[in-house]
Amino acid sequence: MSMAQTNARLAIGQRLHLHAMQEARLAALQEALHLPASTQRIECFDISHTMGEATVASCVVWDHGGMRKDQYRRYNIRAVAAGDDYGAMREVLDRRYRKIVTGEGRMPDLILIDGGKGQVSSALAVLQELGLGEVALVGVAKGEERKPGLEQLIRPGHAEPLRLPRDHPGLHLIQEIRDEAHRFAIAGHRGRRSKARRTSTLESIAGIGAKRRQRLLARFGGLRGVMAASVDEIAQVDGISHELAERIYQHLH
Repeated sequence: MSMAQTNARLAIGQRLHLHAMQEARLAALQEALHLPASTQRIECFDISHTMGEATVASCVVWDHGGMRKDQYRRYNIRAVAAGDDYGAMREVLDRRYRKIVTGEGRMPDLILIDGGKGQVSSALAVLQELGLGEVALVGVAKGEERKPGLEQLIRPGHAEPLRLPRDHPGLHLIQEIRDEAHRFAIAGHRGRRSKARRTSTLESIAGIGAKRRQRLLARFGGLRGVMAASVDEIAQVDGISHELAERIYQHLH
């Protein structure tokens, strides 16, 4: 009983200390960005992809002193060209806040996006189109050599970026939220990319049913072997004409 009570007191003390620290960070951020004292809810967006493949946008929420994981959301980006980070940011913000404008969900007091001037301009254009141009918006641009503590804060209407000291509590809060958005986006991207690569691209070729697909994979030892084969080699597989072999080769390459 004594040990349980001691552990409970320690846990409560740690929780109170963490809450006080987060409140201090928020107050410092409010002062640095000239935000109203009522600012509590912060949403942060990040874009993740590999050379334009399987682009995923993340939205994480910090509210009243802590991350609200039950309110995190991921968005699969499909409506823009591969590698278009600006277009991806426009799409996710439009999808996120168009719903809120119609009464679904809560509007944040501050929006953070992982990016520089281009990303901020894209984000601001969407917010203005939705009638939300007055919502506080800040871009978190990585500093020299992408080192923590050298971030530049890009704000609409300010010609020069804001640089906070490395030990600034407000910067620490931004880093915590930005890093969580980055982690959540990467996890979503990796999951989407892995799922796509587990699905054989042969399935999407007209004229390739289950039996022909099995014959191809068996003959060449898997999809990688099929991709390495020439048209003539593919045409040697039972049931594969030279015309179909050319179609398969063109699809894979």
